[in-house]
Amino acid sequence: MRVFKFGGASIADAGRMAALLPIIRDEQQPLLVVLSALGKTTNALEKIVGHACKDEKKEALTLVQQLEQQHLDYARSLLDDTQYPAAAAALKEHFAELEQAVHNADGTRYDYSYDQIVCMGELLSSHMFSFYLLQNKVANEWADVRNVIRTDHTYRDGVVDWAYSKHNADAILGSALRQGKIVITQGFIGSTEEGTSVTLGREGSDYTAAILAAMLHLESVTIWKDVEGLQNADPKLFPNTVKIDAISYSEVIEMAFYGAQIIHPKTIKPLQNNNIPLYVKCFLNKDLKGSVIQGESDNIHYPPLIVLKENQELVQVTTKDFSFITEDNLSRLYSIFHDLKIKINLIQNAAISFVASVDNREDKIKALVQALGKDYKVSVNDNVSLLTIRHYTPEVLFELTKGRQILLKQETRKTVQVIMK
Repeated sequence: MRVFKFGGASIADAGRMAALLPIIRDEQQPLLVVLSALGKTTNALEKIVGHACKDEKKEALTLVQQLEQQHLDYARSLLDDTQYPAAAAALKEHFAELEQAVHNADGTRYDYSYDQIVCMGELLSSHMFSFYLLQNKVANEWADVRNVIRTDHTYRDGVVDWAYSKHNADAILGSALRQGKIVITQGFIGSTEEGTSVTLGREGSDYTAAILAAMLHLESVTIWKDVEGLQNADPKLFPNTVKIDAISYSEVIEMAFYGAQIIHPKTIKPLQNNNIPLYVKCFLNKDLKGSVIQGESDNIHYPPLIVLKENQELVQVTTKDFSFITEDNLSRLYSIFHDLKIKINLIQNAAISFVASVDNREDKIKALVQALGKDYKVSVNDNVSLLTIRHYTPEVLFELTKGRQILLKQETRKTVQVIMK
């Protein structure tokens, strides 16, 4: 038994959702399917949150009506008369819940209000897919994942109660899978003990697929994307990228840490802990081999893995009294970054100076410089780039830094990082 996760791009329109049918039909065993919201739906829901939390309820409800019509139109183009009426009724129930969430939205409880509204996207898409499969004689059971995944009250980044959720997963999803059924559910969302909706944070749908696979001891997870597999660099930034056939869990976590738009580390952890492989395959051509993320192996040989983070700020801190940057100063500096919730992407310190590369967030940088300036001299290099290459070669490093001014370089056996203008 396996998990298939389909993201927003794979169901962006009715034609794309319909094209997933052969992928489901070819699976010769019980299957758990996790869906994201339709493409752009989460953005639309976030706009609704914005209006609702500013007490602009009329504007928010107008956007709700527009979103409802878009989903009904999508369902109408996807479904015939045997399934459309039931699907429309299910959608209207979800939109009634959404309207209630808008009425109850409160700007003083923004994160809570956000989750009650934004959670609806996955419920809508998964219900339509369930009805589409029924229309095509693919029996399936739709399940509201909020009845499965229990979280704490950390809205927008819920922490999963593993013991309780594992029990629910086995009772609700596992029971259906053991009966040979296909189960359709949602990514990204869960609920508290009181039944209020909670979202799971960045890459929440991938995370959902991973934790359900771990809780149910399933064979593997496959994430279906619009690319052939994982690449050694972002093809939008670098020509001649190379597909990675296999990569280890730890290598993926390293790449994500350095800023690659790759599988999020929190998705990898439950898979690594249970030795469950994660496949990345192309929904546009299901016969392509794709990539696999798995345990360490001596047979995996990597090309240079390249991550480029633009729009960085290089912050240099120097002690005013020429005291050394040792434990006391480092503790004070780290505390400032921690208190301002600023992630350090690269760090280096010398006798009396400390240098850090951070994302350029104007509000954050201003507060950071102000806080550091109380005890230190501070200078900032604006708009620099951070290049990271894992498994680098001198030739690749030269090619990617050619013609650039290198402000800082760090090099280890496997990794080189440079700050450049």
